[in-house]
Amino acid sequence: MQKVIELKNVTAYRGDTLVFDGLSLDLLRGRNTVILGPNGAGKTTLLKLLTRELYPVYRDDSVLRIFGQEYWNVWELRARLGMVSQDLQRDFRHEVPGLHVILSGLYASIGVWEHQNYSADQIARAHRLMQTLGLADLKDKMFAEMSTGEERRFLLGRALINDPDTLVLDEPTSGLDVKACFQYIDIIRGLMQSGKTVMLVTHHIHEIPPEITHVILMKGGKVLAEGRKAEILTDENLSGLFDVSVRLVQANGFYQVIPGG
Repeated sequence: MQKVIELKNVTAYRGDTLVFDGLSLDLLRGRNTVILGPNGAGKTTLLKLLTRELYPVYRDDSVLRIFGQEYWNVWELRARLGMVSQDLQRDFRHEVPGLHVILSGLYASIGVWEHQNYSADQIARAHRLMQTLGLADLKDKMFAEMSTGEERRFLLGRALINDPDTLVLDEPTSGLDVKACFQYIDIIRGLMQSGKTVMLVTHHIHEIPPEITHVILMKGGKVLAEGRKAEILTDENLSGLFDVSVRLVQANGFYQVIPGG
């Protein structure tokens, strides 16, 4: 399988804080994976490395490759690796209408600007995405007036406008009510079933849909365990990951944790 993301012996700081000291992990094309860990595990730093907002410390034995390349034009990378993050949702321009939210993905910009041009085909593609995501009636609604769930779906449409092979989703259902959460997970499941490779980054067990096959447990900037979902998601592993006794329950291919005995 092709490596979409390859980190080998990566050291990275955020400010003066050492977050990763020799981190190694791979994401393979076609292997839907969740990176699961508590707050402070390094998940946000990992996302910033992938979007080139942060860079690792240079070392001869260190590698960070995305789609097999170490060096990217950051705008081309952000178009090819579709990402929906908490930071993006927080920082997005609030006065932008829904259609422009999706179109902005073509330039990896935060909103649409006068110097940007869009073809009729690109605009038609944005309308098709809104139809698919149940957003067709909201094309003129301002981002600031949307619910959290609507914002999240429009940003997903923004990530999909370039038809990327791979999507990276940061805590995709955080802040959503039960109905919006189920709707969003159904959309993600459909994307995986259609052939998209998805990497979820989260601390929420309930966000892991049946189509996720592999799990990476991360804590304190280190990988504690990785492998197939059935082997890694255990009471013992999750209790150690979150520093609290938990019991894993499963239904219809989904998981949740309850307090341990």
